[in-house]
Amino acid sequence: MSKPDLNLLVTLDVLLAEGSVAGAARRLRLSPSAMSRALARLRTVTGDPLLVRAGRGLVPTPRAVELRERASQLVQDAEAVLRPVEKLDLGRLVRTFTLRTSEGFAETFGPALIARVRDEAPGVCLRFVHKPDKDGRALRDGFVDLETGVVGKSAAPELRVQALFRDRFIGVVRAGHTLSQGELTPLRYASAAHILVSRQGLDKGPIDEALTELGLEREIVTIVSGFSTALALARASDLVASVPERHTGGLRSGMFSFPLPVPLPEISVSMLWHPRLDAEPAHRWLRSCVRDVCAALR
Repeated sequence: MSKPDLNLLVTLDVLLAEGSVAGAARRLRLSPSAMSRALARLRTVTGDPLLVRAGRGLVPTPRAVELRERASQLVQDAEAVLRPVEKLDLGRLVRTFTLRTSEGFAETFGPALIARVRDEAPGVCLRFVHKPDKDGRALRDGFVDLETGVVGKSAAPELRVQALFRDRFIGVVRAGHTLSQGELTPLRYASAAHILVSRQGLDKGPIDEALTELGLEREIVTIVSGFSTALALARASDLVASVPERHTGGLRSGMFSFPLPVPLPEISVSMLWHPRLDAEPAHRWLRSCVRDVCAALR
């Protein structure tokens, strides 16, 4: 069965509104003969004459009267679908955005981001969810609106990515720890007891690889899944936590921080989203908020 020509809906709407072939032709900028042919097609498609002669004019059939309002609404709906998106009214926006981030990102940038969002769009709620892995299916399936983190090789190729800032790993110990005094050499650093942060539960990381290059090995006493947990343990013990500097600014208050005495490359933290949300005004606004907050807290 062939699909109907949906362009005929516009013709039907105008014909029923005008009640005249000549009037409809003028509105659609067609010749009267072309409009007559369109009416003939509509009669064939609907199985009804639609407009019939009454004296010197045309009157609608009962079927045409029935279709008049429906055809008009369908045309209006189609025009709304094809019309450019209206300017975003943040004051009237009611929506919940789900952000998948690390604990450190939410704890460091969350307060400023929430304040910015509440100031501009009081009806918007931000939901921060735990980030157990780098699987992009949550973004693809629509369960997550935006994600932040280091883009790995396993990231889905279709995702949009925008860099937010660069970060570096530093060492952190409690106030008064022996490493807070004197020159910090690679040997002194490796000789201390350490906390390893690994979401996957690995027993080695990039720091251990860098120490191996220097012929050194550190003692890893415990492995945790998050930076906030590592800092809490370091604050209450003699253990050393190695964490991203910018991600943990507020969590390290009152502790002693130091540059790592081993060569380690910086990391680039980005935000990721699915391309179907790329042009959506509300999502573009959210991305601008995240970008501005990260830039302001450098």
